[in-house]
Amino acid sequence: MVKIRLTRLGAHKRPFYRIVVADSRTRRGGTFIEILGTYDPLKDPSEIKLNLDKAKIWLQKGAQPTDIVKKLMQRAGL
Repeated sequence: MVKIRLTRLGAHKRPFYRIVVADSRTRRGGTFIEILGTYDPLKDPSEIKLNLDKAKIWLQKGAQPTDIVKKLMQRAGL
């Protein structure tokens, strides 16, 4: 099953996330299929950069977003 989820980057106590398409069986920081965007929760307000066209294509192919990514997509306008 293919999931759209977050992968964590950044230093200790300074999180930064990529929104990626990955196989659900791989680990959080493991290999991924494609990068769809980024999420920076430390900025005020939090910054979401998302390629909406690519996200729509993956959703049509059957990729399942996680709960958090689903909320981020709604905030980004998808």
